[in-house]
Amino acid sequence: MRFPRPVRAVVFDMDGLLIDSEVVIRDAMTEVAEEMGRALPHAVFIRMVGLTMAASDAVAQDHFGADFPLEEFNRRVWARAHAVFEAEDILKDGVREIVDHPEATGIPRAAATPSSHESVRRHLEPSGLYVRFQAIVARGDYAQGKPNPDPYLLAAERLGVAPADCLALEDSHNGVRSASSAGMMTVMVPDLLEPTEEMHDLCVAIAASLHEVREALA
Repeated sequence: MRFPRPVRAVVFDMDGLLIDSEVVIRDAMTEVAEEMGRALPHAVFIRMVGLTMAASDAVAQDHFGADFPLEEFNRRVWARAHAVFEAEDILKDGVREIVDHPEATGIPRAAATPSSHESVRRHLEPSGLYVRFQAIVARGDYAQGKPNPDPYLLAAERLGVAPADCLALEDSHNGVRSASSAGMMTVMVPDLLEPTEEMHDLCVAIAASLHEVREALA
């Protein structure tokens, strides 16, 4: 893996990239939907990955129907997911190492996520990772979420680095679209979504793991 320019900052997605949360949320949604007498096909869940909360809710409401109690569904899903988050270490393999290298070389780091600031703190603070990011861009900070470029443009602005000199690490299609449209060197590290031809076109590389990205940075 080679980068077209020197990497002067790294911007990370969170869910599915730093933490193994997408699988937990998928399983919780599937189980709660079944308990409520409905089915949530994997293909429908995949459409939600990388979207803002509002956009994800719109996909769910469209699938389940206008009369479906989405607020109750979400409440039960997040209660179940949070129980798993609190009981297990959900950091993805290679996260500490991929943060260690830019930190050791003085390269600034940011997180750009559709999750809330509360969620970012809750997931990253116990491991000590939260304080190792110079900027956190989360829900409420930008006008339009992924796949629009706003989250990544704001992350670059807060780091004081031109977007073209930033490396963006993403696991979702909408995240890749967001980072690429911001002009960043984008690498996809797939989680639940397989890389498509579009992803290959938008990314400088598709990585098998965060370890592979760290080795390229080194």
